[in-house]
Amino acid sequence: MKNYLPILLSICLTVVSCSNKKEKDKTPENSVATDSITQVEASINKQLITDAYFKGQGVEPFWSVTISDKMITFKTPTDSIFTPHTEPIYAQDNNVKMYTLHTELAALKIEIIQMECINAMSGKSFPYSVTLKLKKGKETEFTTLEGCGQYITNYRLHDIWALEEMNGVKVNKDDFGKELPYIEINAAENRFMGTSGCNRITGKLFSERTKIRFTNIASTEMLCAKGSDKEQEFTKALASTISYTIANNRLTLLNPDKTLLVFKKVD
Repeated sequence: MKNYLPILLSICLTVVSCSNKKEKDKTPENSVATDSITQVEASINKQLITDAYFKGQGVEPFWSVTISDKMITFKTPTDSIFTPHTEPIYAQDNNVKMYTLHTELAALKIEIIQMECINAMSGKSFPYSVTLKLKKGKETEFTTLEGCGQYITNYRLHDIWALEEMNGVKVNKDDFGKELPYIEINAAENRFMGTSGCNRITGKLFSERTKIRFTNIASTEMLCAKGSDKEQEFTKALASTISYTIANNRLTLLNPDKTLLVFKKVD
């Protein structure tokens, strides 16, 4: 028996060594795979968040709807419905928008109305009310859900923009006397500040997908040696803006298709 003991010990050590090696080889693979899945999910979630232009939510029961240019997503604690984006039907001077969606599992109707809405649980005020009608599977009647929502200002607007062109004409500092006008947009707070060339300006921002309004524009009243007429032209164009485009580091403000102001992104 003593002669076999070293042999048995050697076999045991070999088995343990092989087992440990397999575990070591296996663990990194699983770890890499898990990390990869987590990164993909995080990337998808981030894309949905940044691309969304409208979000709505309700309570009792809890639900949410997210609308982006590519997808409309409806979620409850037990259900998730994903459909390709579709253009809404507008009614009542564009203050009401209606989406009609169909999938193999459900039919969904979303109505967004521009009016103050108070969240029943938090008491927070939202600028839009949302009515959602859902019919799942073989159900014959729609279930109606009520909630509130808001449009999300495009994160790409959040920057400093220096004026480059006004009403189709290139501009320079000498046109305004002191400096070129610029605006700094805070997309999270829907506010802006900047200068009209000599005077400082501030105001609020209203954004709805590709629509944009610069409202409540306030200005200092400094006397400027020259450029006051250009300042007035600039603030008038800003107040007249109703839509925008962003491309090639340029922010273009329009009304409706006429180019009013072109800004260049300031690094």
